[in-house]
Amino acid sequence: MSAPRVGFALLALSCLLTVGCSARETPSDSAPSSAETSAATPANALVITVRIADGSVDPTGAVLDAKAGGPIEVVVDSDARDELHVHGTPEHSFAIVPGAGQRFRFTIDVPGRVDLELHEAGRTVATLLVR
Repeated sequence: MSAPRVGFALLALSCLLTVGCSARETPSDSAPSSAETSAATPANALVITVRIADGSVDPTGAVLDAKAGGPIEVVVDSDARDELHVHGTPEHSFAIVPGAGQRFRFTIDVPGRVDLELHEAGRTVATLLVR
């Protein structure tokens, strides 16, 4: 393969990898996610509280157990916009806006390791061990 073709192939692969992680399932920042509700949190839900303030994220790198198909709720207090991306099956993306008490609910149907990451902050909040 000639040098220009190799360069083009590498560029195309890089674009595909970038687009795969940045694909969004969530509506724009101004519209609430379908997973956001005002209903009470289910008693058996795994609740993860996240705080984003002054460029810091808490928790970072937590490892938590979760049940396949069980309810998971992430409660976020943030002073910045970001996107919470759940790398599971199914995948979920949630727009975070500045404010307190933002609730994002979802389930993971397939057992395995699932990362919850903040795209703008570049941090993994937690890894769920889904069984």
